[in-house]
Amino acid sequence: MRLVHLRLHVPDKPASDVYATLADFERYPELSEAVRSVAVTEVSENVTVSDWEVTFRAGLLRWTEEDTFDPSALSITFRQLEGDAAVFDGSWQCADAAGGSEIVFAARLDMGIPSLADALEPIAARTLTGNIVSIVRGLVGHAELVASEVAVPVPDPDPAPDPAPAPAPAGSAS
Repeated sequence: MRLVHLRLHVPDKPASDVYATLADFERYPELSEAVRSVAVTEVSENVTVSDWEVTFRAGLLRWTEEDTFDPSALSITFRQLEGDAAVFDGSWQCADAAGGSEIVFAARLDMGIPSLADALEPIAARTLTGNIVSIVRGLVGHAELVASEVAVPVPDPDPAPDPAPAPAPAGSAS
């Protein structure tokens, strides 16, 4: 599992405009070379289901995701329902910033192959980072990657064992 966190600065564009562009998934293939296709298959008030096909190194990565839009918070959350990765979920957040706006992209990515995780997941995280930067630049024009962090979550330590059972009251049969 990898955690990917990116922060991009978009000059001269308000966050509301950047959010509206990011929320228009069906335009991604025409504006970004990294995205081969997006088909929105279900739409309700603030939730969609969409099928994605994205360039991944020398091949394609495919998945179906549920997207939740919060226009008042300028945020989009997504979670993979099915697809090539075992886990792929995260969020987009837009905010006004000095001289333009800022986009924060955060995601959890697990390719689902534990024996190859140490080799495959760093490549997947770098590819995801490159694709997100390419997508943002394709959608909004100039964007500067301000911060990029990829982390491996530390598993929780084993829970403490249950305490020893209380001794039975005197005179009771065990």
